[in-house]
Amino acid sequence: MPQTYKPTETIADIKTFDRVESQVRSYSRAFPRMFNTAKGATIHDAEGNSYTDFLAGCSTLNYGHNDPDMKQALIDYITQDGVAHGLDMFTDAKAKFLESFNELILKPRNMDYRLQFTGPTGANAVEAALKLARKVTGRHKIIAFTNGFHGVTLGALAATGNGHHRGGASTPLNGVDRAAYDQYFGPGVDTAAQLETMLADPSSGYDKPAAIIVEPVQGEGGLNAASAEWLRKIEKIAHDNGALFIIDDIQAGCGRTGSFFSFEEMGLSPDIITMAKSLSGMGLPFALTLMKPEHDIWSPAEHNGTFRGNNHAFVTARVALEKFWRDDTFAKEIQKKGAYLKDRLEAIAEQHDFRVKGRGMMLGIETDSGETAAAICKACFKQNLIIETSGSHDEIVKVLAPLTIEMAQFAAGLDVMEDAFGEVLNNESARAAAE
Repeated sequence: MPQTYKPTETIADIKTFDRVESQVRSYSRAFPRMFNTAKGATIHDAEGNSYTDFLAGCSTLNYGHNDPDMKQALIDYITQDGVAHGLDMFTDAKAKFLESFNELILKPRNMDYRLQFTGPTGANAVEAALKLARKVTGRHKIIAFTNGFHGVTLGALAATGNGHHRGGASTPLNGVDRAAYDQYFGPGVDTAAQLETMLADPSSGYDKPAAIIVEPVQGEGGLNAASAEWLRKIEKIAHDNGALFIIDDIQAGCGRTGSFFSFEEMGLSPDIITMAKSLSGMGLPFALTLMKPEHDIWSPAEHNGTFRGNNHAFVTARVALEKFWRDDTFAKEIQKKGAYLKDRLEAIAEQHDFRVKGRGMMLGIETDSGETAAAICKACFKQNLIIETSGSHDEIVKVLAPLTIEMAQFAAGLDVMEDAFGEVLNNESARAAAE
């Protein structure tokens, strides 16, 4: 008889991971518990403990865990023997997603894009974007930015700045030139003007690029948020030099900054947009590369992949769009929560002479070191709050709570965070005084 799923009832099985799973795992080291169920902004472990989730799958669960409407739609689809895997064939689930995305996302924003279903991860979407830009322009070089994070497959990794991840390649990472992100050298330095000057100088060593790729908010790179003015300059620089302008909206998109796309109302019109993470609505693998129709020059199957179209994700993604993005109600709720989060974090930061970084519901506090930030996250976890770090030195305590989190739970989680900052910083001060 087939067995139904039963949550694990003992943490003894954690030893299995040490015996069998690769040492490459990371989050389980910070949160060494056997988690078995989750709902909304709460995760439960095998011993019956509840944790508030301020990580949300690194912005993969913007709508929380197991949204009831998405879950029911998926259950219905599976029960009716809906196609689970169909390569890139026509399916009812895909058609309904395409219709909803076009009607609820693209048309209201006057956006005209073709949707390419890549492999299931954000890195797959980035790989497709870079490959397409090179095909369209006939050029090789890509310009990416300091502290950018675009994935860890070799092409995407070449555009990623993080030294730890780049070190994992164990091979040269080619085809990308690095430019300074907005305010990388401080608020008084116009890094867009620097890039413009270097591209205009035939002896600068910069080849004319195929594309410039940028994150409006750098999630992994330290919650650096580019200004609309700077992004408009970068877009103009790309087009003035015959290059495509690519926005990586994988972590900052799907509502994280207060609107579906993180660059809305900035006066931008990217040639290519990459999306993933919360696109499926409930954590199913799903990624998209959006390109303007004139750039859709692929030959059939020229860029493909076995899992370029997760039908289960199409089902839940459609429900997410129809539930949260029919009007601006949800966006206004996000903006309200983002303002509350900013106020709370600024109050904590002010107590310890730190600063707040990011935008919307993608904010964090920059501490004085990675050790301090790690200690704060550890103190939070002891009080059943799951939260992680960000930045070049992991020095930022980053809040990525589900956008749907109830205000009471949100406030309680921030209370825990405030207590953890006080505990860790007071202990550090006491140790410094004793020395």
